[in-house]
Amino acid sequence: MAATTSTPASRAVRLAVTLLTASVALHTALVAFGNITDFGTNQQFVRHVLAMDTTFEDDDLMWRAVTGEGLQDAAYVLIIAWETVAALVLIAGTWCWARRDPGRARQVSTYGLLMVMLLFGGGFIAIGGEWFAMWQSQDWNGLDAATRVFVFSGVVLLAQYLPAEGGPER
Repeated sequence: MAATTSTPASRAVRLAVTLLTASVALHTALVAFGNITDFGTNQQFVRHVLAMDTTFEDDDLMWRAVTGEGLQDAAYVLIIAWETVAALVLIAGTWCWARRDPGRARQVSTYGLLMVMLLFGGGFIAIGGEWFAMWQSQDWNGLDAATRVFVFSGVVLLAQYLPAEGGPER
């Protein structure tokens, strides 16, 4: 691997990516922490979304509802576990950026950011929003929040791959 020259631009990009990755790590860790320490609040959210009890209750959709509390709670615990692991991966990615190990930092951060994007995009927007018709609920609709987290994580993912002076390894 050829040595790269560190320039003010490349240092600025590395600092920006470090801080942005840290921001997503902090957000994800706070979400997981909140779900663990205030288990009941979002437990109710997950239960209502999966039960589809505040949707239009269209007979053509209601067969999708999951009404068993055991299954609902298992889904919620899996969400919390996923959030916790994603937060830990992003913290490790932030550490690698801070240690100036861009190759490993980019790899680890990409995994963490993809975990967040899969949860909020695939889990909350696609499955919760469309499959369980969360968009129909006035009380239990988390699509705006999920979209914000998905976009935020995507921007950070793209920022990791911005070119900077001094070569591809910043």
